[in-house]
Amino acid sequence: MNLLKTKSQLLKTVFILFVAVLSLNNLLWAEKGDDKITIGEKISIKSKVLEQDRQMLVYLPKGYDVTKKEYPVLYLLDGGYHFHHVTGIVQFLSSQGLIPQLIVVAIKNIDRNKDFLPTNTKKVPTSGGAENFLSFISDELIPHIDLNYRTQKYRILVGHSFGGTFSAYTFLEKPDLFDSYIAISPYLHYDEQLLVKQAETDLKAPYNNYKFFYMTLGDEPPYIPAIDKFTFIIETKSPDKLDFTYTNMKTETHGSIPHLSIYHGLEKMYADWVLPKEKMEEDIKALDDHYKYISEKYNYGIETPEYTINLLGYNLLFKKDVKKAIEVFQENIKRFPKSANVYDSLGDAYENNKQYKLAKENYAKAFKLADKDDANLKVFQKNLERIKKTLKD
Repeated sequence: MNLLKTKSQLLKTVFILFVAVLSLNNLLWAEKGDDKITIGEKISIKSKVLEQDRQMLVYLPKGYDVTKKEYPVLYLLDGGYHFHHVTGIVQFLSSQGLIPQLIVVAIKNIDRNKDFLPTNTKKVPTSGGAENFLSFISDELIPHIDLNYRTQKYRILVGHSFGGTFSAYTFLEKPDLFDSYIAISPYLHYDEQLLVKQAETDLKAPYNNYKFFYMTLGDEPPYIPAIDKFTFIIETKSPDKLDFTYTNMKTETHGSIPHLSIYHGLEKMYADWVLPKEKMEEDIKALDDHYKYISEKYNYGIETPEYTINLLGYNLLFKKDVKKAIEVFQENIKRFPKSANVYDSLGDAYENNKQYKLAKENYAKAFKLADKDDANLKVFQKNLERIKKTLKD
């Protein structure tokens, strides 16, 4: 049997299967032995700033408990209402490799009018507590999340309607508290377009780090004048390091727009996350350059993933450049010495190059390192048994 030909056939399907299996695994990650599925946990903070107990719902990505990775955090306003569908969006997009895995912290409401609106008006009697609510988030909630969970410093704030107003308010008041903002149908005509006027004076130029602001509006004519003015101010000033997008989703209503806004907002936020296909035709340096670029953009260190280097190696193997493939797999071992899969891949390359003893050594290493629950354990075992038979024959 021509092993390289077999590998070539497998390589053609590996991209499809990789995505499909990863997606399935993510869907099932929280399945329990008692037939219950859990997508998050409830936590409570006794806020001194707000003088009340506040509840949050927290979603942790698949693999959180078995890794030491740190994750960006998405803070979600109106959390009790949006938690379920937003965690689904995050799970799906991350399973496709379109965005990184995220922690989601959904803040449940007590009085959203008070918390989200910056000034008090007669039309909304309890309004005017946004300053305090922002202090709660910056001084109490974020430190609590950073202390109790493994977080990256990259933070996202998502809000709809009055929550969108609060997202815009936070962007103007404390722009460096979050790196990305999604404001969905923000009520910017509140209090005689208070935030529009504030944008004229308080919009920073330039920003210290890259900022992303994504704003949407549905079929909501009364919102348009203030939204248009706010957009004009930002686009006219065009602050350095600010990626601003306004999208009018005319076929959506005020109630239907959040889901699509968050989905497309996260896609656009992480538009540079996906490795360009042409990079896979180059070398490890090209991969490293890409991840260095997105590290700078997203303001935290992002290492070139093991599976990406592995795919580069198999791409070289597919093109019958076995020598370079071996070099790539060897580099992957240097970077990820505790991974069983990197040794199995190097064994694969040695077997293709008829270096059977070296293939056996690496297959044996992969089988030894693999956890008993490793989905590839049987594959590692079969590879080892096959190469032993080849050497014997």
